[in-house]
This record gives sequence, structure tokens and C-alpha cells, in this order.
Amino acid sequence: MAELSDVIIFLGTAGARFVVAHQFLASGGDWLSFGNTQILLDPGPGSLVQAAKRKLDPSKLEAIILSHKHLDHSGDINIMIEAMTDGGRKKRGIVFAPADALNQDPVILSYLRSYPKDIEILTEGGSYKVNEISFETPIRHKHPVETYGFVFRTPRHTFSWITDTRYFDELPSYYKGDLLVINVVRLAPGAPIDHLSLPEAKQIIEAVKPKAAILTHFGMTMWRAKPWELAQKLSQETGISVIAARDGMKFDLAQLE
Repeated sequence: MAELSDVIIFLGTAGARFVVAHQFLASGGDWLSFGNTQILLDPGPGSLVQAAKRKLDPSKLEAIILSHKHLDHSGDINIMIEAMTDGGRKKRGIVFAPADALNQDPVILSYLRSYPKDIEILTEGGSYKVNEISFETPIRHKHPVETYGFVFRTPRHTFSWITDTRYFDELPSYYKGDLLVINVVRLAPGAPIDHLSLPEAKQIIEAVKPKAAILTHFGMTMWRAKPWELAQKLSQETGISVIAARDGMKFDLAQLE
């Protein structure tokens, strides 16, 4: 019997409207293959196409998680719900989303809401379960819409994902695990937008001290600065293995052992 593994597949690394609109980088979100459980995180524009391109079958998904309703995270949420449920013919899977993605200016269409087995509302300090996988949304982020990051626990690993937010001093204390994934849109801090910059990502990595960190969700300033070179420099400065995600990259958490 094959040993179960925990793998993250990056269906896209685009993280700002300009990068997404021009598809300089793909914006398909992230496919989490945890043992026998398949979860899709933040299916932005092109998620279905990117999944098909990589021979990932949406009808095998057990859950779709939406960190927040901005289009670069939610553009393909409806088609992925249809695909997960075989066009509504199979009542399966759970959709997790903040309340404002459903109630106020919703991004999930009403006619699809009966297709999944359940829709669960994400809240600050919430705990959730999909088969043998659990995850928490420890703190509401500082972002224009209701937004959460995640601490995932599988039977084999614990890791965190810091999604879009403005930096605040308590932020690193809520995230833990052997791996830390951070959405890093900006090269430099100080822009009037609620996104993390590279120096802030460094600060978080040094505070959390994971075995490895992955940078993703790049805006134009990060992309022009060659994130793979920036990650290498961060590795040298922090003493922690820092990787810049690439479109289609697979990361097996067994590498951390």
C-alpha cells in the first residue's frame, strides 16, 4: 500500500489585479492533496483550466476553501463548485467561505448553493474538518473584505498559509508549523493597499521559524524583482529555506522531514 503524502500544487502565483488581468502569471489558486483528501484553495480566474492542464480532477474534490471574495481568489469558485458536484448531479463536497462572500455582494451564485453537501461560514478563531484534515482560521486579516489565513493539520504535518493582509504586529503569533506559505504582493512596504511586502514576509518568517517558507501571490513589483532570487537571499539572511513558488510547482511536505 502506497504511503500517504501531503502535496501542495500551485495552480497559479499571480497576486495583483494587473498581473492577473494580463495573466503574466496564472491565477488558478492552490490544490492541496492531503493523503486521500483533495482540497482547492482560492480558485481564481483560470482554476478549472489550470487543474485540467495538470490532470487534476475537480470531481474528486472534497472541499473548496475561499479565504476571501476578491476576484483573484474567487473568479472560478462557481465553475469549480459545478465541477466538484458533477453539475449538481452529485451532492458532494463542502464549501468554506467568509459570510460576506455569500451575503453581501456575494460571489457564490444562489442556484449553486444546494449542490455541495454543505456550505460552512469561516469565522475568526474557527475550527473546521474535512475527513482526517482539520484547519483553523485564527485571526481576521486586515484587508478590505472579510479575509482569513489558515493553519492546516494533517495526520502527518502542520503548516500555515498567510493570505492577503496588511501587516500587524500580532500576525506572526497566530501561525505555526513546519511550513509557512505567505502571499507576498509587494516588494516594498508603504503602499496604500492591504498586502504584505517582502521585508514584512522576512519579519514573519523570522518570528515563526518554520523549517521552510514558500512565497507566492506576486504582484508586479515582486515579479520584476525575480522572486526566485529574492527567496535565495532571504534563505541566506534568515537561515531558513525560502522558496519562491512557480506556476505548476508541486511541494511535498515530506521534504521537511
